[in-house]
Amino acid sequence: MARGGQGLARVAVVVRAGAAPLWWCGVFAAGVGVLPPGLTGRRIGVLAGAALFIVAAAVVAYRRRRRYAALARGAARAGKHDVLQDRAVTVRNWRRGHRWWLIAAFVAALASAFAVPAAGGMLLAGTGVGLWLKAGWLGRRERADAALLWVRVDWLGRDAGGPAGKRVKAYRGTGVAAGDAAPGGARRRADALV
Repeated sequence: MARGGQGLARVAVVVRAGAAPLWWCGVFAAGVGVLPPGLTGRRIGVLAGAALFIVAAAVVAYRRRRRYAALARGAARAGKHDVLQDRAVTVRNWRRGHRWWLIAAFVAALASAFAVPAAGGMLLAGTGVGLWLKAGWLGRRERADAALLWVRVDWLGRDAGGPAGKRVKAYRGTGVAAGDAAPGGARRRADALV
């Protein structure tokens, strides 16, 4: 980057990137997982899966909120030489970096159906929903503060712990019109530009 600029990725986009793959892998694994009766039987498996879905969604949605809030409060203004990464690039990088974890989780959810039908898939789906909820919370915070949150790309990685991991020292902030993703990390609609 020229003159000390940094590559920046949207925090909410990084959080949201895993939501869709986890949701769809979970739904598919739960659908297939209902077929074998398993050791516990389908009824117990589905009830256990429903409980796991709710617990996973709540845990993922609320995990590390204090850390996100502390980093957001200390966010410095992004510099004019910083490069804002496109939403599609951020999503693609996250999914490429985590594809083997996603595949392993999907296979484990399918295999668990022989013990507890559908439960593993519903756990995966709940994790995806939790990520959507967390991204939504970040979006509400961004709207309230009228500032989008960004994290340095070189602080992200498979082993970095995400956008609130130990390697992340601070966030950068921009106005709400910056980048190509709306508050919360969703695609920005053309008519939503302010």
